[in-house]
Amino acid sequence: MLREHVGADQWLVWGFSWGVTLGLAYAEQYPERVSEMVLGSITMTRRRDVHWLYHDVGRFLPEQWDSFRHGVPAHERDGDLVAAYYSLLNESPDVALRTKAAHDWCAWEDAVVSLEDGWSPNPRYADPAFRMAFARLVTHYFHHGAWLEEGQILRDVHRLAAIPAVLVHGQLDLGAPLDTAWQLARAWPNAELMVVPAGHGGGGDMMTRLIEATDRFASSAR
Repeated sequence: MLREHVGADQWLVWGFSWGVTLGLAYAEQYPERVSEMVLGSITMTRRRDVHWLYHDVGRFLPEQWDSFRHGVPAHERDGDLVAAYYSLLNESPDVALRTKAAHDWCAWEDAVVSLEDGWSPNPRYADPAFRMAFARLVTHYFHHGAWLEEGQILRDVHRLAAIPAVLVHGQLDLGAPLDTAWQLARAWPNAELMVVPAGHGGGGDMMTRLIEATDRFASSAR
């Protein structure tokens, strides 16, 4: 609807982090509408990726993950934490429980990027309204696997064969390990993978590569 509103027959799709999953899902459904893609901090939102982010990363941040784990009822701590938080945030009638769950969820989100250079607590998480909206949205999508079949994006990447793309990913990305970007690039011959010495947030080096890619595609379109 937005593409039709602006009168574009085709357009470049740009995405970052979760936006990469959205962009890839869109492009695989409507490849004839996508001229190029520029993607940073690659995600595919497979259930194994979600499990990594909210369970396995805890091996690198044990104290913070222990706090995150203890944010759900005791009988759910050894199970699916995303499902447990989804229930607290979207189904619990207790306002105090929902408020605490949103705080605990966002504290973990911030902890995952806390080892990156120049990190400081993200000020957006200081806003209770933002915390609640963010945590409810994330758990809603991730609990349902983003409504994608497991491995769907990688399975259907052949639909992007004619679309040139630049993928930029941080070598030190803890939340979305580099093998995600590598697997996508290996299955997509028309995609160029650039690896930068950064984490999930990317920093200046990643942004430079992303801007250079959009400039390059813009020049070739003239």
